[in-house]
Amino acid sequence: MIGMVLAAGAGRRLRPYTDTLPKALVPVDGQTTILDIALGNLAEVGLTDVVIVVGYCAEAVAARKAALEERYGVSITLVHNDKAEEWNNAYSMWLAREHFSKGVLMVNGDTVHPVSVEKTLLAARGPEIVLAVDNVKKLADEEMKVTLDADGNLARITKQMDPAQAYGEYIGATLIEPSAAEKLADALKATWEANPDLYYEDGYQELVNRGGKIAVAPIGAVEWVEVDDHNDLEKARRIAKGY
Repeated sequence: MIGMVLAAGAGRRLRPYTDTLPKALVPVDGQTTILDIALGNLAEVGLTDVVIVVGYCAEAVAARKAALEERYGVSITLVHNDKAEEWNNAYSMWLAREHFSKGVLMVNGDTVHPVSVEKTLLAARGPEIVLAVDNVKKLADEEMKVTLDADGNLARITKQMDPAQAYGEYIGATLIEPSAAEKLADALKATWEANPDLYYEDGYQELVNRGGKIAVAPIGAVEWVEVDDHNDLEKARRIAKGY
């Protein structure tokens, strides 16, 4: 199994940081970036081969590649998304499809969370795909919310859901077994071909709609944040100090 980080996004709401850097390279604790935290977590659970999907300001990640490999003891492969500023991340994830067959623990490049999330996903291995879900946090309109079917598998995943109906929030971390590689890649392809503005989570929904099974793993009461704007960044800086 390998690690994967989706880090192609521009993060326009984090300007001026993201005038010259992708969101994943915004510092959250001194010189420590969101990408540093992601790589540190993956390395801690033994995933030292890491694929990073880059796009916006990709050269900034490429310039730090050797230093990041040395710092975390990882081997990094960069996958370039030339549509990163035009299309959404269903396409980004699909571009890395050739790596799915190795088994992947994928994390978003804009999420700051503790390594307990990776450990929770690895402990839940068995189903072909497992999503890390926060079922403790109080939900609002912007969260990527999930509902479950009668067997406890994913039924719906969308932001467009009444928070009161949701089981919890998908936090941007997924474990993908090799056996799911082909069907997931096909669902992602169908998603971005239908509408390139869709999220990879819409690809998960497409897979479920086709009869695929996606499990969830509750992460417990841990502090984490998806860094979209400067308020999120301040929260990330606060909670990162406790990791």
